[in-house]
Formats: sequence, C-alpha cells, structure tokens
Amino acid sequence: MYWKSTRLDCSGKFRDFRHSGRAVRDLSDLICVEHRLSVVENPKRHGVSYNKWQGRKAKPSHREDLRVLIDEALAKKPHSMDALFDLMADSGYEVKRGKNITLMKAGQKNIRLNSLGEGYTEADLRAVISGARTHTPRKNRRFTQPRQARLITQIEEKLNGKGTPWDSVRLLKQMAQSVLYVQQHDFADFDELAKKAEAVTARVNELSGNIKTAEKRMTEIAALRTQIINYIKTRDVYVGYRKAGYSKKYLAEHEADIIIHKAAKKAFDEAGLKKLPTVKSLNAEYAELLSRKKEAYAEYAAAKKEMRDLLVHKANVEHILGLDQQDKAKIRAREREG
Repeated sequence: MYWKSTRLDCSGKFRDFRHSGRAVRDLSDLICVEHRLSVVENPKRHGVSYNKWQGRKAKPSHREDLRVLIDEALAKKPHSMDALFDLMADSGYEVKRGKNITLMKAGQKNIRLNSLGEGYTEADLRAVISGARTHTPRKNRRFTQPRQARLITQIEEKLNGKGTPWDSVRLLKQMAQSVLYVQQHDFADFDELAKKAEAVTARVNELSGNIKTAEKRMTEIAALRTQIINYIKTRDVYVGYRKAGYSKKYLAEHEADIIIHKAAKKAFDEAGLKKLPTVKSLNAEYAELLSRKKEAYAEYAAAKKEMRDLLVHKANVEHILGLDQQDKAKIRAREREG
C-alpha cells in the first residue's frame, strides 16, 4: 500500500492519501469514540459520480421498482409462483419462461428475475411461497427520507452527561465498539435496534429448527436403510427357516441372521410401513437433505454471528442509555406493589 501522507484526524479518515481501506477508517473512528472525540459521519468527498451527487433526487431504477412490486405481491401471500406473477401482471408486467424467467413491461428493458439479487431469485421466491423462508424486503437507503430522531444522538447526549460508569479499559472499548456500530448502521431509535436483534434471533431459531428437522430425518433414513439392507440379506435364510417348520436345529445354525431379520421386520411394523421404500430413493432423499442442511448451516453460521454482535451491542446501548436501570427499577416497583 502506497501512502502520499498519513495525517490522522477525527473525521474517521486519513487525509491527503492515495489509497486507504475500510479497516483503517473503522480503526480511526473507534479510536476517536474511545477518546470521546467527534466523528464526522459524512465527510466531503472529491470526484463523486453524478448518481451520488443527485442523492435522494435520483429516480429509482427499474429493478428497484420491480423489487418493491414483488414485496407488495408477496405481502398478499400468493400460493404459487403463477399466483405471484398474476399479481404483478396487474402492474403491467408479463412473464416469459425459458432457461431464465424474464419480466417484461412496455417501455422498459426486459429484466431477468435472477438478476434482482438475493431474496428475489426464483429459488428465493419459491422458498418464501412454500414457507421455507421468510422474505425480508431490501432496504433502499438512497431513497429513504431523512429521519428526525436518531439513536446516535441520544447516545451522544448520554455520553456528554455526567457520571457515565465506564470504569475499565475493557468496558470502554466494548462501549466504543457499540457506539461505532450504531453510528454505521444509522438506527433511528433503540426500538429499531431491538427489532433488528429480534428479527435476526428469530431467523437463527428458524434455521436451527430447519437443520434439526433435516438431521432427524437423515437419522431416520440411515436407520431405515440399514434395516432394509439387513432384511434383504437375511430374507432367504428366514424363508428357509419357515420351510423347515421353524426347526430348532435350523435356528441354531442360522440364529444371528434370523434375529437380524426379525428385528428389521419389527422396525418396519413399528414405523407402520406397508410397502418398503427402495434404498435408491432413500439415498436420493438423504442427499437432498444433506445439501439443504449445508446451505442452511452456512446461513445459520453467519446469522448466529450477527445475532451475537447485535445482542452485545443492544445490551451495551441499554447500559449507556440507562434502560437496563429503568427495567430494574420497574421490577422493584412491581415487587413493592405485590
């Protein structure tokens, strides 16, 4: 990395530089917050594009309009993809099916469904309609109206007051990280932060449930597959046992196989299986479950990390704003009344 000069100020940037990185900016902001110095949230930049210069005056793109229409259609709980497209047809969109689903509207460029991004692909929409996934409309920050109240303002007012109990370096760093997190995500108020934490927690629980359900079924398939194989391998021996009139001598010679065969038959009866599935079909179902489990686990790991971060930052913000003390006071008041 080549630096023309490296003068650090508390705008959260290195001034007069040729190259920098997000990590450097975040580190600078964190240092400023720790030392109770202000951080310039939107420093002036040079050479911005025309679209950025337009800011909120810029018109939404066709893709952004299309995502909003899909959000509105999904809110009506369509029972199938065809029902979803019928709702969108009311807005003038036609659907062309082929290798890719294409949405067409007079006077606009044709748009492939899978080009709309995460949450709007054909696979994502089918998962939402089937109930396997919860749809979260994409936020378009560029066109959102400025909000009057901001959580970071409340936090700064508290920090500028007296008696902030940051009595250790470790606690100071934790609080500074939470302040920076709130500033970067621009939460309007504490309720928005709490709702974000609640939504991510719900998604983690949903994914965890899906993974456990898949694992349970995979365990059942593995056990059933073993019993079917055992049943097939020992069937001829058991047929011979019956033809021998359930001879004790025959039993003694083939006892292990006969016990295995009876155990397999008992397992089928307990499962209520009148017709046994093929090993091939069980292998296919197992492979499908394993693939879905891996996909869910990748999302689960990321969502769980986000949940942990959010819960930590939420607790720290509660502490800064004194909300945790307010809750304790309410509990004590209720106890006195009781």
